[in-house]
Amino acid sequence: MGVGNIDLSFIISTKNRLEFLKITLNKLISIIKPNEEIVVVDGDSDDGTKEYLAELQLAGQIHQYISEADRNQAHGWNKAMLLAKGTIIKKIVDDDVFDYTAIRKCANFMLKNPCIDVVISNELNAILSNFKQIGKSSRLTQFIDWKKGNTASFTFSDVHLLIKKSAISYLGLYHTSFVMMDWEYALRISFLKAKIAYYTGYNALSIGHAGSISANKNAKLVYQQGENIRLMYNYIGDGAEISSWSRVKIYIGKILFSRPQNVVKLNSQPGLDAIYSYFYSSIKKSNEQVDAEFIS
Repeated sequence: MGVGNIDLSFIISTKNRLEFLKITLNKLISIIKPNEEIVVVDGDSDDGTKEYLAELQLAGQIHQYISEADRNQAHGWNKAMLLAKGTIIKKIVDDDVFDYTAIRKCANFMLKNPCIDVVISNELNAILSNFKQIGKSSRLTQFIDWKKGNTASFTFSDVHLLIKKSAISYLGLYHTSFVMMDWEYALRISFLKAKIAYYTGYNALSIGHAGSISANKNAKLVYQQGENIRLMYNYIGDGAEISSWSRVKIYIGKILFSRPQNVVKLNSQPGLDAIYSYFYSSIKKSNEQVDAEFIS
């Protein structure tokens, strides 16, 4: 793969989610450009992920790869962020769906406007067991209130975030003691008055299922930590005590675990590949239907 200046780093932290990882990486590898890189941190998987990633690295299809035990989710993502060589970093969650055209628009906007630290976007979401129902949401109102100085901080999901690597020296890495690391990180970024731009298109589609990392969170611990962290960042609340989609995914996870028949099995029809093809088509169509702009 190409060498030289890296404008955009796609980072992935994963563990024992090979079925999803293959779909995500196959898509990403097929569209990667010479001025971009793929960084993968594996948390010492035992489902074949390590062997799969080693083959990709040997074939030159991923740029950087390590496999070792992580202390927690934030630890793995922090390692990936530190390894990234790109000017801009984009987190790629192994079971979510991304519009790489929209992501590149966001990255190019940041490269042309070096004062911008972070770009976030509108949100799409879906549930694996009901994949044809695509939901849409936005944090634009909260962003505007924050820009006007009406609030000290606001929340957003980091699945939609691009961050300038040089801004990490000011904004920091993920806080490794928080189970909802994206919620804490969003509040910290906004509380520290980062230069944030809002993209009114969609760069990601979050997928909820019983195996989602967020679905396995301890909701009581999330609430307890939330009460502490809202004081730190003077968060007055806006109906999203944790990042809105993460809250939904915890709820989804509880339902799916209590009703196993609702879980889409990997060998069921239409099959995981077909479902994700539908997701990729859906996010592309959603972006084609909006005249997206940047608000900063």
